Amino acid sequence: MAALGFRPTHVVPARGMPSWEAPDPARPTVPLDPLLPVQLVERRGDWAYIRCANGWSAWVDGRCLVAVPEDPPATEGTEATADPLPLLTRAEEALADYRTAVAELAAGALDGEAFETRTRGLRIGLVVDGESMWLYDPQEERWMYGDGRRLSTYTTDRSVAGADDAERAPTRLVAREGER
Repeated sequence: MAALGFRPTHVVPARGMPSWEAPDPARPTVPLDPLLPVQLVERRGDWAYIRCANGWSAWVDGRCLVAVPEDPPATEGTEATADPLPLLTRAEEALADYRTAVAELAAGALDGEAFETRTRGLRIGLVVDGESMWLYDPQEERWMYGDGRRLSTYTTDRSVAGADDAERAPTRLVAREGER
């Protein structure tokens, strides 16, 4: 369940990133997944305190976060699809596959290695906030924004033309107000 008032302000870089329980490099915690939507809560120099949709929070290197537009993106000038249902169906199927694997692991029908093999490459990302929705499309390696009627590309982790794989970074496709 999303934390009350959660609205993504940034996403984690395409390579993921480390996080800390305090703004102290000696106190690391779990790494954050690539392109995870997060909400910036506080800044202290280069440190950023972020919150995830599930309410979990941590400190990260704020210089590495990728900002996303504050307002929902306009579909003008961006790739849009008229129907969000096929991507939602794929997300539901992936979640069902993951849920089945978790149940089998809990029941002892799978060991840790089999669970890892079964879930390898499975990526699901979904944030719903009222009529707004951010949905990860793993086939196209991009986050989509939807308003219930249409989806448009929000950010992508595909390589920019001419960049090699070492330079992969999320590309924001929607400009903020004043950047247009």
